[in-house]
Amino acid sequence: MPLPPSQLDVGWLYQEHHGWIRAWLNKKLGNSSDAAELAHDVFLRLLIKPREFSSDSHARAYLSAMSRHVCVDYWRRQKVERAWMEVLASRPEACAPSEEHRAMVLEALHQVQAMLERLPAKVAEAFLLAQLHGLGYRAIAARLGVSERTVTSYMSQAMFQCLLLEVELNGALD
Repeated sequence: MPLPPSQLDVGWLYQEHHGWIRAWLNKKLGNSSDAAELAHDVFLRLLIKPREFSSDSHARAYLSAMSRHVCVDYWRRQKVERAWMEVLASRPEACAPSEEHRAMVLEALHQVQAMLERLPAKVAEAFLLAQLHGLGYRAIAARLGVSERTVTSYMSQAMFQCLLLEVELNGALD
């Protein structure tokens, strides 16, 4: 049975579903504060990109999927933040960046991670092999089982995305 028009708005969906989403996220995260924040993020995403649902079960299924997505995003962010904190902990305290610089680097790391996740798997792998491991195109081609020309294509794709990200980050800093 289709939802009445009044039940299609985000406010109604929030009232009906926020509680169980928050409880589910709290169970997954073990932290009520983070669960509450992520539950709000689910509905914020729905406000940004409105959807129509044919039934309450359709809305619930969509909100369940969105809840899983925000949870996975949260875990990815946490992983990046832990890695950044490990790097900071390994450096002498005299070299520690300011809180503002830390926040800017962390945001840039999140953006790079998101960019890498949007790339096709082999493109991202080729880029990481070149940038993190210093491998040349021939070695990357051998490791991935593709031609050097394909690696060149992969690297072009990745570098183009890096340029787009740089433009986006520079725009955010201006």
